[in-house]
Amino acid sequence: MKKIMLKIMVVFITIVLISFLVLESLIIIEGKRISTEKVDYVIVLGARLYGDIPSPALLERLKIAKVYLLENKEVKVVVSGGQGLNEDIAEAHAMEKYLVDNGIEKSRIIIEDKSTSTFENLRLSLDKIREVDDKENIKILIASNKYHIFRSKLLAKRLGLIPYGLPAKTPPIIIFKSYIREYFAVIKSFFLDKM
Repeated sequence: MKKIMLKIMVVFITIVLISFLVLESLIIIEGKRISTEKVDYVIVLGARLYGDIPSPALLERLKIAKVYLLENKEVKVVVSGGQGLNEDIAEAHAMEKYLVDNGIEKSRIIIEDKSTSTFENLRLSLDKIREVDDKENIKILIASNKYHIFRSKLLAKRLGLIPYGLPAKTPPIIIFKSYIREYFAVIKSFFLDKM
């Protein structure tokens, strides 16, 4: 009986290690892929605020989105994120303020301020886009940190969007934690985040 349990444990650990290596490889590869595809909208995914100040992770997302939007003046942007614990305002409102303060016209910004997860960010952003655009096959550019692009694109495809990534730097202090956490988040999203 001990030998059987040991074999089962070895098989289980092997499966977990292989899945970890495969998923982390996909996460890393997608986080390096920069698209030059023409898109209809940019969606900036929310992240933590400190009061009403963007966290370092959110700030990186906003910086890369700002650069893209300044170079592509015909593209509109959805800022997506609700108000979390210990946040004075919704993440979307802080993102809008940052973009406006950095030269992006308010008329180009669509606010989605109810979401509390990546799946909700994308689903509710799509709802906001649908309020102003009935085009089929909407192409979006997802602005998020490198570790987050793979899962974000997976979920966007599930919603019927054609997603591309706009990977932002990940602050060094959270790199290790973010990539480990993302492994489990991908598994959760694969099974649970559905329409």
